[in-house]
Amino acid sequence: MATEKNKSEVGEISTEEKLIALYQLQQVHSEIDKILILRGELPLEVQDLEDEIEGLETRIENYKEDAKNLEISINGKKSDILHSNEQIKKYQTQQDNVRNNREYDSLSKEIEFQTLEIELSEKKIREFSFQLNERKESIEKASALLEERKGDLDAKKKELDSITSDTEKEKQMLQEKADAISKRVEERLLNAYTRIRNGAQNHLGVVTVQRDACGGCFNKIPPQRQLDIRSRKKIIVCEYCGRILVDSDLSAL
Repeated sequence: MATEKNKSEVGEISTEEKLIALYQLQQVHSEIDKILILRGELPLEVQDLEDEIEGLETRIENYKEDAKNLEISINGKKSDILHSNEQIKKYQTQQDNVRNNREYDSLSKEIEFQTLEIELSEKKIREFSFQLNERKESIEKASALLEERKGDLDAKKKELDSITSDTEKEKQMLQEKADAISKRVEERLLNAYTRIRNGAQNHLGVVTVQRDACGGCFNKIPPQRQLDIRSRKKIIVCEYCGRILVDSDLSAL
């Protein structure tokens, strides 16, 4: 029942009262905009730093995983070298007990193969070690950058918290005032105002006529249209920018 009563009350107010409410709402929203401008780009800068830090942490974890896998590969090749050396010693011992040249040559080929395996493993160890050093350097650089960015984030957060704490109470009071005024405006008109305001670069959805021109886009307004605006009998929008137009005398109300 209360909701129906509120809707009825909104519908009963005159067009002039609607225009006054919209103009007052715009004034309050403009004050809120000033607070947000005071905070500037800090919220975006904080978000960007948080995203960068998250990216750096992920990158460092990937580098560490790569380094771990490279160490495993190096240890694996070292084990292969030990195995090959054991095989060479075994074959050399067997050569001392061969019964013919064919067996001796066969063992020699096995020794040669294991020697080549050792050389290949040593080459791989050098390659893996080079890559491991690169990963360690990357981890060190990324870690240093991460600490730097964390310091930047702390500083930006403190700055933002300081500004926010100084202005949050005022912003909250203004928002409560805006909410109260919004209740005096019918939903359809309020939605139109919000859409216009959100689409405007300066966030002005309601503007006064200034020097025979729209206070938003500064295009000239015909005299007859200005008379209609001053009469406050209907909602009139700028034919160029779509903003809701009111006469400058409303600012005195």
